[in-house]
Amino acid sequence: MSNLSLWEQESFYSTQDIIIIGGGFMGLWTALNLKIKNSSLHITILEKNVTPLGASTRNAGFSCFGSPTEIINDIETMGLEETLEIVRMRFNGLERIKSHFSPSQINLDNCGGYELINKDYKYFDQLDEKIEWLNKHLKNITEKENTFVRRDDAIAEKGLMGFDAMIENTLESGLHSGKLVSALIQKVQAFGVTILNGIEVSSWVRSLDGMHVYTKQQIRFTANQLMLCTNAFGNEIAPQLNITPARGQVIVTSEIPGLKLSGTFHFDEGFYYWRNLDGRILIGGARNADFEGERTTNVSGSELIKNKLIDFLKKHFDSTYEYTIENHWSGIMGFTENKKPLLTQLDDNVYAVLACNGMGVALTPIMGEKAADMLLLYF
Repeated sequence: MSNLSLWEQESFYSTQDIIIIGGGFMGLWTALNLKIKNSSLHITILEKNVTPLGASTRNAGFSCFGSPTEIINDIETMGLEETLEIVRMRFNGLERIKSHFSPSQINLDNCGGYELINKDYKYFDQLDEKIEWLNKHLKNITEKENTFVRRDDAIAEKGLMGFDAMIENTLESGLHSGKLVSALIQKVQAFGVTILNGIEVSSWVRSLDGMHVYTKQQIRFTANQLMLCTNAFGNEIAPQLNITPARGQVIVTSEIPGLKLSGTFHFDEGFYYWRNLDGRILIGGARNADFEGERTTNVSGSELIKNKLIDFLKKHFDSTYEYTIENHWSGIMGFTENKKPLLTQLDDNVYAVLACNGMGVALTPIMGEKAADMLLLYF
């Protein structure tokens, strides 16, 4: 114990009410909801990185709840009611973000969203009917008569080409995910939550005085309850979670003079997505070009996907644009087999909430609240 700081020595002996493993969106929203509902709780978040490096800070910054073709596909695989419930959670989660933070805090850009569609889409000939059908079911969620509106006439004015149809959703936005994480950190710390970075949990053991949490830094913590918020990385300490990792890669161009792009954009059931980022094109996705290769927690990225994104730029953006590729990064998402976010009990007083299936920005405020409610049953 002599090599530990005074704070670390105190933590060694002090039992926390709850320890949250993982300091990304899910861990932060869980902690915030816990403190809002019971301010007396002693909560510590353990984050293995200096800053969260999963999907929370390495995504594309989309504030969205599902493009039309993605929702239609989910309905076909999950059923109408379950899909609508998840869409409702996403929509409510985005509203929750707005209730906690001002647009300037998180660079919220209410620019609207668009999905591009080509004639090879299986329902292209019934597209208007599908949109009308979706709008009917989404009205009770969005409170808009027409959530999705056909806007084929605006494709060229957005600086896009090689698409046959475009659907607008004025409720979509862009945001700065890093600033959202920072704002959440400040908020939970103001509530008295302790966040320790650079602490990687290796295991835990239940004992008479609570759960003993062991770390690779040789510091032991004790808590009454544990909540894993580690997304696809949770498999490393809880293999029974069986979460499928999915790497999402993003590239960003240099600044493009005269860039006409405004809005957030989707294509191919959301497998491609792009937006204007301070006069640059940010584009991500193409995971469906190599599903097996992208089932990884390696954040290094791959030339195959990077080149797919570059080819997409060349094919579908104004040919007069001149640019270079300035940035390339990856974030690791977590997927479940049924595409539903997972909240589960692993052991007595040990729980996990994770795997938002590519919709972490929207779903974590709601799943964090559900996780908090589960933990509060103990107190």
